[in-house]
Amino acid sequence: MKFIDEATIEVHAGNGGNGSASFRREKYIPKGGPDGGDGGRGGSILAVADNNINTLVDYRFTKIHRARNGENGRGSDCYGKSADDITLRMPVGTVIADFETGEVVADLSRDGQVALLARGGDGGLGNLHFKSSTNRSPRQFTNGKPGEEFKLKLELKVLADVGLLGMPNAGKSTFIRAVSAARPKVADYPFTTLAPSLGVVRVDTDRSFVVADIPGLIEGAAEGAGLGHRFLRHLARNRILLHLVDIAPYDEEVDPVREARAIVGELRKYDETLHEKPRWLVINKIDRLEETERQERIDSFIRDFGWEGPVYAISALTGEGCRPLVYAIMEYLEQVKKSEALHEEAASEEEPEEGEGD
Repeated sequence: MKFIDEATIEVHAGNGGNGSASFRREKYIPKGGPDGGDGGRGGSILAVADNNINTLVDYRFTKIHRARNGENGRGSDCYGKSADDITLRMPVGTVIADFETGEVVADLSRDGQVALLARGGDGGLGNLHFKSSTNRSPRQFTNGKPGEEFKLKLELKVLADVGLLGMPNAGKSTFIRAVSAARPKVADYPFTTLAPSLGVVRVDTDRSFVVADIPGLIEGAAEGAGLGHRFLRHLARNRILLHLVDIAPYDEEVDPVREARAIVGELRKYDETLHEKPRWLVINKIDRLEETERQERIDSFIRDFGWEGPVYAISALTGEGCRPLVYAIMEYLEQVKKSEALHEEAASEEEPEEGEGD
């Protein structure tokens, strides 16, 4: 299935049915009075997050979603039937925004989450509601209200704990194959990864995390060069970024330090918040270095790059160094999740209970 992470749709909720102006007419019952029923409610359009869906491809080709109108009211106290709601199933991680204003309508961040996209119109009132002691034969009724209509932009941001950054051929796909069951394409040419891929890394029986591999970045990505700029949004939800660097490129004219700086620069130009995310440096392809010169080359790179954060040297091809990195990531994520849970608990305790302070 083709990976689609953007789409534009129109949603049209149903109009409410009109109320009825009717009077009871039966044999031997003169002046039976008003009996016009209300109109039915128009159908609403809802969105629900579904873990079993991982792309917006359905909404690339089906752009207009229209709910039915409610039925009109009828005589004999018959109320019009309300129309059924339409439910649009979307991947977890979908952000829904108004196309014109950019205002976020819903952020489907958890499985089963439901969001109202367009509310159906209420049904009109029949003349049954207008009778009174002074108005025994009301002919008033109201029309149903129109349903809401919106043009919406859908944007999928994949949910992963760890995001992989790096130039094309930095070894990101090889790394995700080494530590998880994911099998992205691997080849000896750039841009073999054309769409984000997710892998579940199982550290122990009940300890795991999700890692996301996006297409490699090149200099100028923030302005649209290459493929990776289209998928940088998928790193927004990651708790930590791994910056993979090819320490021993085949082309001797390629400078790993310059390429690493270019990646950092693209992050900053694309989104300052993304640039400030926790980021670890992962020096890859150490299997291509002689053991006698390996540490010297790594130290030289770190010094020239000016890196002061965590550093891990690995070979994604042979698996060397991958296991210690995976365990370190797991421990870091557990600490972050524990801190987030404590923060949420403290925030909930600070919220006043309903009715407090009134």
